[in-house]
Amino acid sequence: MDQSGASRPGRRPARDLPVAQPATLLPFLLEALPGKSRNSVKSLLARRLVAVDGRPTSQFDTPLTPGQVVTILAAPGPRSGALPFPLLYEDERLIVVNKPAKLLTVATQTERRRTAYRAVTDYVKSQHIDNRVFVLHRLDRDTSGVLMFARDPETKALFQSRWNEIILRRGYQAVVEGRPPRDRDTVRSFLVETRTHLSFSGQPGPGAKQAITNYEVKRAGNGYSLLELSIDTGRKNQIRVHMKDLGCPIAGDKQYGAATNPIGRLCLHAHELAFRHPVTGEEMRFTAKLPRDFNRVFR
Repeated sequence: MDQSGASRPGRRPARDLPVAQPATLLPFLLEALPGKSRNSVKSLLARRLVAVDGRPTSQFDTPLTPGQVVTILAAPGPRSGALPFPLLYEDERLIVVNKPAKLLTVATQTERRRTAYRAVTDYVKSQHIDNRVFVLHRLDRDTSGVLMFARDPETKALFQSRWNEIILRRGYQAVVEGRPPRDRDTVRSFLVETRTHLSFSGQPGPGAKQAITNYEVKRAGNGYSLLELSIDTGRKNQIRVHMKDLGCPIAGDKQYGAATNPIGRLCLHAHELAFRHPVTGEEMRFTAKLPRDFNRVFR
């Protein structure tokens, strides 16, 4: 790999960072690269785009001594396999993206190619043809926000077997019609799915699954409220059902009782995902900003 620092077509130039004081690699990089988040720096390490005295390394605890040189190696520029939406994080085990609205997570009988799963698969295969990704959770087609994939079957299995232990928070933002009766509350019910795949709150019994949604009103006006939500359970359409139960369906959600569609989509956004890395045990948190068109509803 060229470490001279001279740029080449399609690549960003390398960058040398002299070491002035004893340190370890990750804290050194965080201080030397103030414009990058902790997760971005760790992604550089995971992809072996950091070298110490010319030797690439992925070890965050590599000791450094004065006189050494840490180099941010030349990284590939845009390529044909680049993602069509923001990449929030990647390492050897995980990929986290910000999925746009109007895009399926996985294929259906009517749409097999234009999916987040296919886009991420193409991205990792552009790095190596044998690379694969595995679905860990899903977002509805019209729901935007943080979506995570595993890069190997072992990581997928870890999440499947320890989901409630690994996942710390799944946060959402929603614009709903009207205003809930309380500014902060928890909604609990048992969800039942119909033969036509709609969910509704019913009585405990065979097939019924408990669902728990926490919400807080963050803004209200013009006949709408912006809610911050977190879910203690991951049932199908539970936020949509619970907002309907409150008498405040999510704007744009005709399927669950909305009378308006102010921005031409379901006003639901997965803005936060926090979890413990299944291999390192480190607590990680990723966020996606509130879509701009949500704010238009209140003007």
